[in-house]
Amino acid sequence: MEVIDPDARIADLVGLLYVLHHIFKEKTDIYELEKEMEVDIDDLMPIIYTASNIGLIETDQGDIWITEKGKSFISSSPKNRKEILKGSIINMEPIATALKLKKFDLEEIMEELAEEGVQKYNSPTGYHNLEVTLIEWGVYSGIIKKTEDGFIASL
Repeated sequence: MEVIDPDARIADLVGLLYVLHHIFKEKTDIYELEKEMEVDIDDLMPIIYTASNIGLIETDQGDIWITEKGKSFISSSPKNRKEILKGSIINMEPIATALKLKKFDLEEIMEELAEEGVQKYNSPTGYHNLEVTLIEWGVYSGIIKKTEDGFIASL
């Protein structure tokens, strides 16, 4: 099962796709992209990993390019971007587990992820990273709602 990297943010995704599409005209070398975006490769890789897993970009032998789905995403309205994202992340963790649980708090989803063998959030900052990911990706896409008691997930 693919996992949304805890260090990947929606703003980074939009920036990555924008630069690929508008500055590089769809394809470039990852290190050229790194220079253009003025970020360290270690900070760039989480969003590259996540964008690739949801089909918005592809990479091969150091090259990176935007897919048709990525072009559609970057040229869409915010509402359509959310729909594209929703359809792209429903099978990725922690969103898939959130949908399975439907109503949960951080501890419950953390336990379920551990049982599923998802180790990406098993760290000293795991709870914080998980909460940020659920809000950043889940709430933004409309799959998850934050409540006083935790979260509710539905399609």
